[in-house]
Amino acid sequence: MSIVQGDSRCTLGYVDPASRIGLTAGHCNATGSVTDLGGNRIGEVLLMSRNLPTGGAIGPGDVVSDYEGISFAPGVELSSTLPNGLALRMAQNAGPEPGLPVCLMGSVSGETCGKVDAINNGWFTMADIGGQHGDSGGPVYTITQPGQALLVGIYSLRWGGKPAAMSWSAISAQMQSQLVAQIPAAGPGNGGPELPAVPVAAAAPTPASA
Repeated sequence: MSIVQGDSRCTLGYVDPASRIGLTAGHCNATGSVTDLGGNRIGEVLLMSRNLPTGGAIGPGDVVSDYEGISFAPGVELSSTLPNGLALRMAQNAGPEPGLPVCLMGSVSGETCGKVDAINNGWFTMADIGGQHGDSGGPVYTITQPGQALLVGIYSLRWGGKPAAMSWSAISAQMQSQLVAQIPAAGPGNGGPELPAVPVAAAAPTPASA
């Protein structure tokens, strides 16, 4: 799904219908209302983090932050099912590994698939993935079984000439820390927004053998 913030168009990444929170890339704008392509308001920015350098190169050891949490407006219909019919789920320990088959679902490019290329400090690059402007924020996932996919990361942009994404495990840790700092009382019965619950028993996928 395409989302618009100001003059920026991005892709809505993972959506959790229970908590009514969604993810996209932090460089998509970061403040104010979020609308669809028709200009209909669908929510507000809950929190964001963005430290992408302007004009500078990103090295493998650099800690990169580029995510945004969206709180959806009441009445907005939500689904965690991707346009290709895959049910997208998440697990905190779902980390990328070199060679792991992954796909990107972008609102401009549609689904493009390849594999994880290199793992860096909370982010990773990919091979054979064709992300374009407008695909930022789209989910990067691996198919675990027919009809199901596991969230691995959120697409950011091209770093060093290669398509790159923040890993979901890094985003989850940063968001939890940021939300606790901003809204100490958040939680059941306290009137504060919650992040999606993280399954504790889910296992990270392993790359398919050749």
